[in-house]
Amino acid sequence: MTTITLPEGTAERAIAIRREIHRHPELGFEEHNTQAIVERELDELGIAHRRVAGTGVVAVVRGAHPGRVSGLRADMDALPILEDSGEPCASEIKGKMHACGHDAHTAMLLGAARTLQLTRDDLHGAAVLLFQPAEEGPGGALPMIEAGALDDPTVDAVTMLHVDPRLATGTIGITPGPVNAAADEFHLTIRGKGGHGAYPHKAIDVIPCAAATILALQNVAARETDPLASIVVTIGTIEGGYRNNVIADRVHMTGTVRTHDPAIRAAAEEKLRRIVDGVAAAYGARAELQMLYGYPPVVNDAALANGFAAYMREHARIPVQRPAPTMGGEDFAYFAQRVPGVMVRLGIYSEAAGSIHSGHSPQFRLDEDAIPTGIATLVAFARAVGDGSVPLA
Repeated sequence: MTTITLPEGTAERAIAIRREIHRHPELGFEEHNTQAIVERELDELGIAHRRVAGTGVVAVVRGAHPGRVSGLRADMDALPILEDSGEPCASEIKGKMHACGHDAHTAMLLGAARTLQLTRDDLHGAAVLLFQPAEEGPGGALPMIEAGALDDPTVDAVTMLHVDPRLATGTIGITPGPVNAAADEFHLTIRGKGGHGAYPHKAIDVIPCAAATILALQNVAARETDPLASIVVTIGTIEGGYRNNVIADRVHMTGTVRTHDPAIRAAAEEKLRRIVDGVAAAYGARAELQMLYGYPPVVNDAALANGFAAYMREHARIPVQRPAPTMGGEDFAYFAQRVPGVMVRLGIYSEAAGSIHSGHSPQFRLDEDAIPTGIATLVAFARAVGDGSVPLA
């Protein structure tokens, strides 16, 4: 339990909203129904709001006392996954699923909106509520920022929650510094010369070349990066060939590169190009590499992260842990680049609730007992920023 009291019925309402959103998942920039739910709840609370970035919503709760302005962000989109969770409120849209907790993120921010609005006589400053589309892609944070989401009023510090099955329900995690990785993408095509499978000496076979390339790319992490640093190079798809007795003339692959350190990120493309070109040349083939740079790393402001962790320990009976960074991507990074930011991990691990699977899994389930903790954490951040209880660089 938390010492941050929520108005009666707030957690129950948030759980009902979460289930409503979970049953009707929407992909990035398709969140029209979710947007309508958010606007319905804000209208009921009398909170002014506006649409941004198509399906995004920005709202403002203004306190009765002067103070700083906090930003509270929740992502709203789902994933193209066929749900196999066994949830009573499982997706009713085939092939779409809230497999990463964004339904809960949105519901908890609405719970925080309710709490802040009903207690605004005690609130310093203002809280800007950022309901963001398309975190899973193509990215809604930048369009919201470019539409002025942080500017009216000007946000001084921003936070978000992300559910995390590494942490037990009832706990939160706050870690200063890099906490999520840059999420970059590459497309690789290897071209050779097709032919008959019975006469390989008359062709340039790209299938063994592709296999050798995949193995060689693992050297970027295994032999070309400091073992105490971090990089992931993953081939996610591979496509090539026509039939069993035809030598393929083309193989196409896609993959991802994940890094925390900007220097390692900047050097990765040259390493990939050297390896794929060298392996292709050894097989008499040609390689074409295209890099697509995605979200930057999420870097928690150290002063804000440490200050908010201390605040939570003092003002709430919520255990605060310091989990290790992950290699997942998050476009909250753009918010945290503009103003001091902190991504807070919300523990949801519960064997009893079946909340044991990682995000992006068809079996992902959420322990709804974590929702009051999440609402209280968002409310605490708004209050701590507003009254100056946490330092800002």
